Amino acid sequence: MRVPVMVDDAPSPRGLPDGTAASAAATTILAVRTALPPHRYTQDDLTEPIGDLCLAPGAERALLRRLHASAGVRTRHLALPIERYAGLGDFGQSNDAWMAAGLDLAEQALTGALKEAGLEPYDVDLLVCTSITGIAAPSLDARLAGRVGLRPDVKRVPVFGLGCVTGAAGLARLHDYLRGHPDDTAVLLTVELCSLTLQQRDDSHANLVAGALFGDGAAAVVARGRRTTGLDGGPTVVATRSHLYPDTEQLLGWNIGASGFRIVLGAGVPNIVRGHFGTHLRDFLADHRLTTDDIGAWVCHPGGPKVLSAVTEVLGLPDSALDTAWNSLATVGNMSSASVLHILQNTCETRRPEPGTWGLLLAMGPGFCSELVLLRW
Repeated sequence: MRVPVMVDDAPSPRGLPDGTAASAAATTILAVRTALPPHRYTQDDLTEPIGDLCLAPGAERALLRRLHASAGVRTRHLALPIERYAGLGDFGQSNDAWMAAGLDLAEQALTGALKEAGLEPYDVDLLVCTSITGIAAPSLDARLAGRVGLRPDVKRVPVFGLGCVTGAAGLARLHDYLRGHPDDTAVLLTVELCSLTLQQRDDSHANLVAGALFGDGAAAVVARGRRTTGLDGGPTVVATRSHLYPDTEQLLGWNIGASGFRIVLGAGVPNIVRGHFGTHLRDFLADHRLTTDDIGAWVCHPGGPKVLSAVTEVLGLPDSALDTAWNSLATVGNMSSASVLHILQNTCETRRPEPGTWGLLLAMGPGFCSELVLLRW
């Protein structure tokens, strides 16, 4: 394997003046925290209750059971006890439940990450808050501010619509902000209660897949523009890359109606990975004189078994390269934007990459789009 160059010798990230060292624009990740609801279930315990919600009485359940068995999920956390979902009669009730449970999880994730970083809520200069599983005005971040003690002049950016990619895209936008405000503290907060979007009496393949795959949780990342204090060996963000794929708007997202968010989940996502994603990822690494062989830590959003297998295949990775993603999928399901941050936390805590290790954080979402974040420990 070719020995990669050091950061200071790498080409400048796109958007920096020629000759500017990449390290001068690096963003330090001080802490990552995930918060999970207390209602934890095995996949087997959820299969029949979800069937009761989604299928008509007496309907055939063979497909439902196959999807649950093949989703790669062993356990999941839900915002509510499973028996309460049948009582959510309309979108308003589901959204109220999202707001109540979401605020609690948001507080846990945010305060936990700040404590890990050795900071207080008053230290936060920018808060990017994202969710695609509920809506509120004032937004969750505004409702959270007084509850946890954020400053009145905190900059807030609520984000809706990016879905699963937002864990990566949000971290990339923190990096953009901190390049111009290197002494600030910026936080990305993701809150995703996917179970509350499950459509009752909807036996569509997409709704059944969602009922087998998605879990609930929140996550927060605390970052600063210069290495100060925080986690020993915490990674820096060196560079980022966004990509929007033309004519793929109908591949992934929501159809929004009276019953709330009805999932759009096309079967073509693995084909996008095989046909285009690998080329764009390799081009991004090549711009920094790197190849896939140089990446020692892969932080990949677990879209599902087919997506993880397609990423492994198209990049020619060892079977073990995405183990952390597979394990996250198995233990908490796909938590949309929170998942890649859950995997980043597990990578920092359990794998503990050696100093100098290159990492790549990646996710895909509605648009259809992808986001790449180059890391270095």
